[in-house]
Amino acid sequence: MKRAHFETKLKGSKPILNRIGQVGVTLGLAFLVGCGGSSNDGAADFEGEPSWSLNVFEDESNFKNFCENPRTGSDLNGNAFPDRNGSTLLENHWLRAWSDNTYLWYDEIVDNNPANFSDTDSFFDQLKTVAITSSGQPKDKFHFTYDSAEWLQLNQAGVSAGYGAEFAIIQSSPPRQIVVAFTEPNSPATAVNLMRGAEILEIDGVDAVNGGTQQDVDVLNAALRPSAIGESHEFVIREAGSTETRTITLAAAEITASPVQNVGTVDTETGRVGYMLFTTHIATAEEQLIDAVNQLSEANIDDLVLDLRYNGGGLLAIASQLAYMIAGSNIPDNAAFDGLIFNDKHPNVNPVTGRSLSPTPFYDETLGFSVTEGQSLPTLNLNRVFILSTAGTCSASEAIINGLRGIDVEVILIGSTSCGKPYGFYPTDNCGTTYFTVQFRGTNDKDFGDYSDGFSPANSTGTVGEVIPGCAVEDDYSRQLGDALEGQFKAALDYRVTGSCPEPTLKRLSAESKRDNKSAIETISPFMKSIILENKLRNQQGR
Repeated sequence: MKRAHFETKLKGSKPILNRIGQVGVTLGLAFLVGCGGSSNDGAADFEGEPSWSLNVFEDESNFKNFCENPRTGSDLNGNAFPDRNGSTLLENHWLRAWSDNTYLWYDEIVDNNPANFSDTDSFFDQLKTVAITSSGQPKDKFHFTYDSAEWLQLNQAGVSAGYGAEFAIIQSSPPRQIVVAFTEPNSPATAVNLMRGAEILEIDGVDAVNGGTQQDVDVLNAALRPSAIGESHEFVIREAGSTETRTITLAAAEITASPVQNVGTVDTETGRVGYMLFTTHIATAEEQLIDAVNQLSEANIDDLVLDLRYNGGGLLAIASQLAYMIAGSNIPDNAAFDGLIFNDKHPNVNPVTGRSLSPTPFYDETLGFSVTEGQSLPTLNLNRVFILSTAGTCSASEAIINGLRGIDVEVILIGSTSCGKPYGFYPTDNCGTTYFTVQFRGTNDKDFGDYSDGFSPANSTGTVGEVIPGCAVEDDYSRQLGDALEGQFKAALDYRVTGSCPEPTLKRLSAESKRDNKSAIETISPFMKSIILENKLRNQQGR
């Protein structure tokens, strides 16, 4: 499997991968391979060798599906693979032409000869801008690939290989701190009572806190990111608040994500507050979000705390549906949830779908992702929402923040600065690899979309993005998600009464990150392919 290029690294070592996994982004109809189920059997092979001239580009279709190793048969939807006999050079020429046509910053790509690259990975890696933002961050932090077969399975069903435990690497170099952020129901993790806040002390006999050799690092990497179903590893853990340790064995299995968890209410002196944890915008979330909103509506809540701290994004249409279910009657007629802006070659027409550009609306009905299409969505009719955030709050999750702010629904942010991804892409398959390259940016109903440094609570310190009301509060692994005394949730409950914030507690991680010159990952997302995606193919179908 090919992996994203955003991996937390142990100091002087190979990357240590959180099981951030992958986000569901595109349905079969949006998966740009074999649509219609036809086959290319008997199609002509590419004749001759493609040539390269600096800054002269042929149409990408001239090179599409000419593969070094053509697939045979069909995908899990029964669509025949369109692959033909080709070469790595032809695949590279397709990447070059496709990027020049659709990449948002196409004019910032250095045009290198595809023949100088022996594989598609290294060629794709450099098909992006190398510019740096004013805050010192790469302009393009969202450029990666994925194995197409696994991507399709994950995207449609939310299935991935793992333990069902999401690890937060708070400190990546010795002395490391690795804790469990949350778990999936009915998973190997829950079968051994592994819970949020448990600290990983040892894996397969290796000291997970202080082990510093390359061999140690390799063992830790292998265990935290199992590569095969049934692969098992032994962990020594210490539960949150305990001084005792225990040993567990985790065996990797096919994990089906449960995007919506811990839905409930808290009664306060100033009204009833609803809570829900929402971890990924995949197709199955449609039904679970509807069920959650119905539950909270029946409970007659006065406010909502929406926990997006581990939600790396996904289907923008799901984000639009949730925003509608939150705001309901507070949404002005014909308001835009999110607008599409492509590169200057395509000011009016979507280069992927060929349709005229139009904003994504606030969807007020089901779209057929996991519920029968065309049913009216329930609403909470709230004019404000409290959102819990971390650096793992990304993409479609940020679109909820931006979209609601665009119609003057008050968004109060509790946690830390979000990831900063006002961009999106169409996952595009070629020859068994799905490519993700930034192709558009999004704006709200007020035409605002400039939050590449993320959204920041008002009292944040350090690198600060677009500042909005709220409080900087560190993730509290000592309590379970949905517990009214958990740090971020409690801060939200207190703020709605007092309008005041607790003392900021996020400086420690910032200092560690600077010292190590690497990202100390505070939280992770189960479907955050490093930093996640959104896709808008569904939105361009006239809905």
